[in-house]
Amino acid sequence: MRRRDLFPLALFPGLAAAQRTANGPLKITRVEGIVIRTPNDAAPLDSTIEMPPLGTTTGGPGIWNRLDHASPSRFKGRTQATLVKVSTAQGLTGWGECHAPAAPRVHQTLIRDALAPLLVGEDARNVEALWDRMYSSERLRGYSTGFFTEAIAGIDLALWDLLGKFVGQPVYRLLGGQYRPSVPTYIGVGGASLDDLRANTRQAFAQGFRTVKMGLSKGSGTRELDRVAAVADAVRGQGQLLVDSLGAYKLHEAVSIGRQLDQMKSIGWWEDALMPEDTSGYPKLAEALDLAVCVGETYSNRFQFRDLFASRGADIINPDICRSAGLSETRRIATLADAHGVLWSPHVSTGTALYWSASVHLAVATPNCVIMEGGNLMAGAFGNALLSQPLTYTPGVAQVPEGPGFGIEFDEKALAKVTAA
Repeated sequence: MRRRDLFPLALFPGLAAAQRTANGPLKITRVEGIVIRTPNDAAPLDSTIEMPPLGTTTGGPGIWNRLDHASPSRFKGRTQATLVKVSTAQGLTGWGECHAPAAPRVHQTLIRDALAPLLVGEDARNVEALWDRMYSSERLRGYSTGFFTEAIAGIDLALWDLLGKFVGQPVYRLLGGQYRPSVPTYIGVGGASLDDLRANTRQAFAQGFRTVKMGLSKGSGTRELDRVAAVADAVRGQGQLLVDSLGAYKLHEAVSIGRQLDQMKSIGWWEDALMPEDTSGYPKLAEALDLAVCVGETYSNRFQFRDLFASRGADIINPDICRSAGLSETRRIATLADAHGVLWSPHVSTGTALYWSASVHLAVATPNCVIMEGGNLMAGAFGNALLSQPLTYTPGVAQVPEGPGFGIEFDEKALAKVTAA
């Protein structure tokens, strides 16, 4: 039986027509950003952003109580993303996604006004050359992170999806094949009390997870270490706990608290203990602690990671494929990490089944990937609910899809229901 017999061409519109063109060019005719959100109500997109009031402090005792500079904007209970659709003259369509929980129309505008004009008429098979064309378009104007690389990420993913569909192969095959067919995933746990934390951790393990993540709050001093200790005790002998502080601490505080975390033994990593700008602090923190220091979800390109690796500032990194300029750049980052003896884990937070699937493809095709974020994303409103053919999903394990490209196809009716006006 041939591979294409396993995946009916009806599930991947345009694939048969594209394959009939043999090795001819795959001409790009349109590049568009599509904003989606749930709930998709009548509230204007610019009304969803919220932050704590100006002057809000962290609330800790003594000098722990300082202005809060680390809390990001939130979105009033909404989940948002910007999908990217690249169409070709051969009738084949590729899908990508930008990490865009905030202000998704910024990504949409960047794609329409700055990046699409560079791509229309080009051969979509030149994936990495087109990545370089996009990145180079603004580098001498200082754009190398943020909305710019997130917009590039969405297009880059769509081009990889196109290439996989064009040749009738899953993307991981185009990357050299898989080191393993799946990768473990973790899920976040919380709770108002220690008993709630323990119960939620037990529930996650009952679902099939063997690694959970929790926050260690900003400005809390040491008062929340008992919460971490409760979960660390609950997972001991069964799995691991990952701790995320979202830039909560100064270096001297992080060293003190990190040494207490060291004693808990079942902690897999401490993530974002310092602010992302504290690039000189991370090497000192990594040197001071036994537990693994994790950095990377806020970084956007290989040059930032190059400097992090050169200073030995991280033991594990967690770049985001929809933020760090797509699969092309994240693959380079993972390779750099491997050369420096650093492990990596895909950051997969707010997004769709495409976000999840693209991350799995890269995860299984790299030797130093150890685990992936993702939780129960596939069971949510942006997961299998948006697909014409659901992906196999098991809590605690991400199985790489075997269909052409990233192995997904959106259900147009389901997508229309969450597309913003």
